[in-house]
Amino acid sequence: RYSLFYNHLKNIEESEGGLDKFTKSYKTFGVNQLADGGIYCKEWAPGAEAVFLAGDFNGWNPFSHPYKKLEYGKWELFIPPEDGCSPVPHGSKLKVVIRAQNGALLYRISPWARYVVRDEDKVNYDWVHWNPPQSYIHKNPSPKRLKSLRIYESHVGIASPEGKVASYKNFTYNVLPRIKDLGYNCVQLMAIMEHAYYASFGYQVTSFFAASSRYGTPDDLKEMIDVAHSMGITVLLDVVHSHASKNSEDGLNQFDGTDSCFFHSGYRGNHQLWDSRLFDYANWEVLRFLLSNLRMWIEDYRFDGFRFDGVTSMLYHHHGIGTGFSGDYNEYFGLHVDEDALCYLMLANHMINSLHPECITIAEDVSGMPALCRPVAEGGGGFDYRLAMAIPDKWIQIIKELKDEDWNMGNIVHTLTNRRYEEKYIAYAESHDQALVGDKTLAFRLMDAEMYTNMSVLMPLTPVIDRGIQLHKMIRLITHALGGESYLNFMGNEFGHPEWLDFPRIGNNESYHYARRQFNLTEDDLLRYKFLNAFDRDMNKLEERFGWLASPQAYVSEKHESNKVIAFERAGLIFIFNFHPYQSYVDYRVVAFKYKILLDSDAGEYGGHQRLDHNTEYFSEEYPHNYRPNSIMV
Repeated sequence: RYSLFYNHLKNIEESEGGLDKFTKSYKTFGVNQLADGGIYCKEWAPGAEAVFLAGDFNGWNPFSHPYKKLEYGKWELFIPPEDGCSPVPHGSKLKVVIRAQNGALLYRISPWARYVVRDEDKVNYDWVHWNPPQSYIHKNPSPKRLKSLRIYESHVGIASPEGKVASYKNFTYNVLPRIKDLGYNCVQLMAIMEHAYYASFGYQVTSFFAASSRYGTPDDLKEMIDVAHSMGITVLLDVVHSHASKNSEDGLNQFDGTDSCFFHSGYRGNHQLWDSRLFDYANWEVLRFLLSNLRMWIEDYRFDGFRFDGVTSMLYHHHGIGTGFSGDYNEYFGLHVDEDALCYLMLANHMINSLHPECITIAEDVSGMPALCRPVAEGGGGFDYRLAMAIPDKWIQIIKELKDEDWNMGNIVHTLTNRRYEEKYIAYAESHDQALVGDKTLAFRLMDAEMYTNMSVLMPLTPVIDRGIQLHKMIRLITHALGGESYLNFMGNEFGHPEWLDFPRIGNNESYHYARRQFNLTEDDLLRYKFLNAFDRDMNKLEERFGWLASPQAYVSEKHESNKVIAFERAGLIFIFNFHPYQSYVDYRVVAFKYKILLDSDAGEYGGHQRLDHNTEYFSEEYPHNYRPNSIMV
């Protein structure tokens, strides 16, 4: 693998003048404004017989501006300035016109288009030339690389209680302050790369270089990131390089009239489950396109890194379909591994680390590929973090299948601590996956229909609501403290957002009712959501103070099956969890030296029963317990 990576890197150095020049292609491909007012256009369309540029600027004449054919399937066009001004005005609509091998004229959006919009009366998107007289100027430096990542996974469009597509401006002025107050220091943005189908959650990308226009303009997004930086918040992009939408009118598919171009042709170029196209990572121009795409998001928009979606699909020719992973090394090495895709990921991480070492990369991989988060120089994938995807599955399985008295403490601890040595994991109890229609969030699984009737403080605290609120806090805290080297939460889940997430589509009569986040629920003093919200905030603030995510893995001193107690030490703190459904304990001995309560899920401000005295200091005695010389009674 390292040899394949090194050969690619060597070829880039020899034939392209280095990785820096190779990945700056986003500044030359597509339609670009020159300093003298002229326009330079460049495309890669190896299957085209001829290429033209048409648009508002030439009255949509498909033949007046032909491209010149270059080597290796590239085409270029220079349009001189008119009286010192650009011949293609800002805001004008454009199309690349491809004469296919069968003679047909195909009107396409450039793969490198920076801005595409859809009129309400149209189905397809239009390419709009984005060259404002004054682009947004960033005012704030990017935050320094964080030791402890507390990630708030977000979707701009649903970030409002109103039933509509919310905007970048709304997120900037209404949601970012909330994220800051909750103690999260990183926001991970979904569905930013333009996608024609809103209900795809942003995972069917049509224009890779365009920020989604349904939320606002590119400058609105730049301002949003700049304001986040002013708050000390790191901003990550959920990048989709694992596949692309099948759209051809406003996507990459059949751009040059052939079945291939950016993708594998035939069966290998189609994803069976996602109904999308699969990139040919062995193709030189595909590497240029994808690597330049990453660099553009970093340098133009100032993103601080990426969460790579669908890495498991990329790593294997079977794409993880119908395949289980047990950890046997034969599952990770063999002809079923797509070495070209893996090499691309190594190149991507090497490029990011070389040119922007402050940036962070995260792999969404469910397979457990060894060394994915080790440096490329060691033959690893080069990622900084990987998602601990087994953890949310474990919580769902426990809540769905087991009675409270049958919860297995050893199994919970094993799932939370089972990670590859010296590879950093992002722990999470639930993400957007669990919030989607067809699934349930933890809060909804725990409290279900009673969330509609019994979340008011004016109503008696029922056993279902009481159990749900307490377990919701405990599950999140133990996942936060024991599960990894970073923590992630999907927007709204911190306060137990009711119901599910469902985008407007034919099946729900194009309704926005479930495509929103009801942040207002936490601001109503008569609702119990405020308790969960306060606990989540104070949990993050405590991590900010003590930094357990940046500390070595916890030492688990107790996992007692009959008592349903888990106790562990991390970052100088003692964490004690009593998961017993009905048994409390007096003078319970745990390993410790001295302690004072810092966070208590049973506190009144978190909807608890206030059974513990927070003013008491507890001192240890020289009484050996669980292989430690000192212990205390709690």
